[in-house]
Amino acid sequence: MSEGEKPFIDLINQNQGLIHKVCMLYENDREARNDLFQEIVLQLWRSFPTFRGEAKITTWMYRIALNTAISGLRRRGRTIKTEDIAERHFNFSDVSDDHQEENFQKLQWAIKQLTEIERAMIMMALDEIPYEEIAETIGITQNNVRVRMNRIREKLRKLMTP
Repeated sequence: MSEGEKPFIDLINQNQGLIHKVCMLYENDREARNDLFQEIVLQLWRSFPTFRGEAKITTWMYRIALNTAISGLRRRGRTIKTEDIAERHFNFSDVSDDHQEENFQKLQWAIKQLTEIERAMIMMALDEIPYEEIAETIGITQNNVRVRMNRIREKLRKLMTP
């Protein structure tokens, strides 16, 4: 094992949840998610020697993972398969534990209706990443993040309201 491999392997092991989240949001098929995971790890490995520590390591990982996922979709000319909103029936009145998983799946479905950038932003917000880091990762101002997050929340609210 080379000098740089051990820290990289440790980094991936500690943060693989971040990579899995990106894969879940951008690929529906298990094999495609596995392929995307491998592609993200490869891109992280290629970029690892040039990481200068100017950003948090997770911000850097998000940036590479999201860029890899989004550029892969665009390169293949694919879009995420979505369902017609009329096919879904939402009922959030029952808040029992039995419905938490169903509600979580409804939220995942609604998030997949968003654009690639919107999905990236809401995923980071759900991970409680500060707006400053989201702005840095996406490449926009913090004020723009706030405006977009308000629009994203409204869009999700509309998608999840019967």
